[in-house]
Amino acid sequence: MQKCKTNRIGWLVGCMVVFTMMLTAFPAAAQTEITIADKLAEAINFYSELEFEQGIDVAAGLLKRADVTKKDSIAIYAVMSMLNYGKGEEYLTQSYKFLEKMAAIGPCTINLPHEFWPQQLRNQWYTVARDKGALACPSDKDGEIQTIAIMEFDNFSVGKYQEELGFLTKGIADFFEADFAKFSDLKVVERDKVDFILNEIELSASGKVSSSTAIQIGKLLGAQIMVFGNITQIDGKKCKMLVKAVKVETSEIIATVEKEGKPDYFMMEKELVKELAAKLDMTLTDETSAMLDAGGTESFDAATLYSKGLHYMDKYDYKKAYDFFKLAYEKDNSFTEAKRKMDIYRPLATS
Repeated sequence: MQKCKTNRIGWLVGCMVVFTMMLTAFPAAAQTEITIADKLAEAINFYSELEFEQGIDVAAGLLKRADVTKKDSIAIYAVMSMLNYGKGEEYLTQSYKFLEKMAAIGPCTINLPHEFWPQQLRNQWYTVARDKGALACPSDKDGEIQTIAIMEFDNFSVGKYQEELGFLTKGIADFFEADFAKFSDLKVVERDKVDFILNEIELSASGKVSSSTAIQIGKLLGAQIMVFGNITQIDGKKCKMLVKAVKVETSEIIATVEKEGKPDYFMMEKELVKELAAKLDMTLTDETSAMLDAGGTESFDAATLYSKGLHYMDKYDYKKAYDFFKLAYEKDNSFTEAKRKMDIYRPLATS
């Protein structure tokens, strides 16, 4: 998949341009698609500048075009939903109406939700998709690739490490998701979609998620493989991380990998991803290996701050989420995941 490039109007705009251009169905329509992409980039630029009404006007004007396709309309409604959401809580209903319009066109027409949507919009989309019976969408490549879902890791540490590493388990699962998504022969279920299902059956808050329940979740998500993991630390010198993959159809453990050593969790994470991928017969090309090595952070402090940002993001506390993502990025300026989350939540943190 083509990567979003940061330009003068930011990562969000770059993503929207790339996304819209990817919707082109016919070469002859390329110039039209580029024009739509440019106008949507302009609308998102208004979003980043907190000029939500101007952005809505720009996006709404595109709907008047005679040559707008169904996929174009989804892209336009996606931006309008985000712009209305940015205006505040009193505009939630209007924001959600655009999600309904997108679902009416077809909830599986394109891959949703968008990465640049804030968490509440993403969760609302899961609700809309569930009601349409499309929480898991079929893929043209279903016969060629496996779908994998990753559960939040357990923390079996003792003493002060039980509390100190409490947030980190969410971050580690997030990194596993991001790294597995770099394999071309694998489809990864979004972390927040897994959380959505957990919340739907009221298990997330209690933490009482058995292996059998998780397998049922995997079936609801259309996943063939569920990944479970845990970390254990009892002192400052040694820790252990264990990861296992379970086949949803049979509940059989098909692969287990583990690492022991000094508490360098994110070096362990990279190594375990590669080892688990090998046991699952996934293709690890030189390009994929380079992408795996480049992502994430080697800073424990940055990773912990990022994990706290995820915690507040899930609670829709965007001000605190942004602050923690910003602190994580300040700790490690190569931490691209933290920078992306900053770009998403900065407008909402300041509006």
